[in-house]
Amino acid sequence: MASDIPFLHRFQQEISAIAKPEKFTFPFCYDPHPLSILAAEEVQDYLLHQQDFEHNFGLVEGQEGLVIGKMFGVLVVEDAQGKLGYLAACSGKLARTNQHRYIIPPIFDMLDPNGFFLQEEATINVLNREIENLESNPSIQQLKQQITSCKKKNEQNLSEARSLHKKNKAERKTIRTVQKEILSAEDYQELEQDLIKQSYRDQHEYDVLKAVCKQRLDILENKLNAILAEIDSKKELRKSKSSNLQNRLFDQYHFLNAEGEKRAVLDIFEKAINMLPPAGAGECAAPKLLQYAYQHDLKPICLAEFWWGASPSSEVRKHKYFYPSCRGKCEPILGHMLQGLAVDPNPMMQNPNPDVDIKIIYEDQDIIVVNKPAEFLSVPGINVQDSVQTRMLTKRPEITGPLIIHRLDMSTSGIIVLAKNKEAHQFIQDQFIRHTVQKRYTALLDGALTEKEGIIDLPLRVDLEDRPRQVVCYQYGKPAQTKFKVLAIENGKTRIHYYPLTGRTHQLRVHSAHSKGLNTPIVGDDLYGKRADRLHLHAGYIQFVHPTTKQLMEFDVADPF
Repeated sequence: MASDIPFLHRFQQEISAIAKPEKFTFPFCYDPHPLSILAAEEVQDYLLHQQDFEHNFGLVEGQEGLVIGKMFGVLVVEDAQGKLGYLAACSGKLARTNQHRYIIPPIFDMLDPNGFFLQEEATINVLNREIENLESNPSIQQLKQQITSCKKKNEQNLSEARSLHKKNKAERKTIRTVQKEILSAEDYQELEQDLIKQSYRDQHEYDVLKAVCKQRLDILENKLNAILAEIDSKKELRKSKSSNLQNRLFDQYHFLNAEGEKRAVLDIFEKAINMLPPAGAGECAAPKLLQYAYQHDLKPICLAEFWWGASPSSEVRKHKYFYPSCRGKCEPILGHMLQGLAVDPNPMMQNPNPDVDIKIIYEDQDIIVVNKPAEFLSVPGINVQDSVQTRMLTKRPEITGPLIIHRLDMSTSGIIVLAKNKEAHQFIQDQFIRHTVQKRYTALLDGALTEKEGIIDLPLRVDLEDRPRQVVCYQYGKPAQTKFKVLAIENGKTRIHYYPLTGRTHQLRVHSAHSKGLNTPIVGDDLYGKRADRLHLHAGYIQFVHPTTKQLMEFDVADPF
């Protein structure tokens, strides 16, 4: 392997017997190629034994520093002489720096002490501290309290004045009534003029009092507004500087593809999804690797990304497990960078089970109960229309109402109840809404549990930067609870029953794999664990009330694994 290209590593093991893949890795769903696995193992060996930097991955008990696991990537490449090697990269910074001996540098080093980013960031940080100091000024709260008291005092004074003037007005009315009968016309006219003057005097006094109240309130409000205006001015300045810095940062990210075309990140995201790039776009391992390869005339052969270290508190990441590239930050960028390469097909664009048979296990005039196979859609997808819904509507064109009452994930097998008319659909759907439907899932977990039974309670929401993955989120997540009972330990794996108390997306998968759940992924879970022949999760039992007979219906289908 030529050594004049920095960061290009030769394989330590013999690889001549390993055939190169015919096409490049589809980065969002893949089984790592043997060459990628070897490259990853060598990078992992380096990480295990390196003395180049100190970083707490959470693998050494008692190590100082914040625990931060990291995603690493390997790109097997071919040089101009046809020799294979690999590049290694890390997503984001590592050990508070972007410059390392073994892994490639970023497309733009935001941590360069002489670069514009840190200098401008320091200016913004000064503004942050100034804003914090202004916002913590005790005068703000004092003035707000004084303004509240002043408003109350003003209203009280004005209210008392209005009451007095109302009383005066009533007295003047009484005087007019009484004196009109007593006084001569001339004397009464003189009295009327005096009463009018009294009325004007009351109004004048009220206007003067109102002006005094306004003046003393204005004094306080002007003092408060002066402080708030200074805060707003600094916030506007911060916003402007942050926006300018972000735009200047975007200008540093231009990505190549295999055809030699270079495009700016702003242009890529605008044309792909008509949005601005999210923070950190271009800092993941995969774009870094491809960019470095193109810049050094290296041909990409295959790619893999793996997690090293402890899992973040919200996500599910397992040490040494391989993961697909994230979609939120990387999909638009990689969509451009892979142009010109022969890439494996996107499995989401293909029907994995076009010839599978959908077994009907029960049917009457109101419902159909089917056993959905794994890797088959419940309802039509964006790219694949074949589904339980389309198959059943083809078989039973006479169905009049909504068919689908509930769904199973594509990868999950098991029982789905379908409605043949609107009344049946609404009756059973109401039972799902009221949580009176009893469901049981069977799963095979990739490890041996010590717990026997319990309840997992972890709120979930979608990962906005990597759909459809779910994350644990106590602030914005929806409640998600799962009862479980272990059935047996089989060859180091756990057979388990799940009784979901809620129905969140990927609930059982996340509750199984998350470190605060069972910390043991379901076998074959390609999102939260390791890919296998299938996801070993099966909806095996359901109980509900029939919409017409009102009898309790039960269905039990053994798991196929």
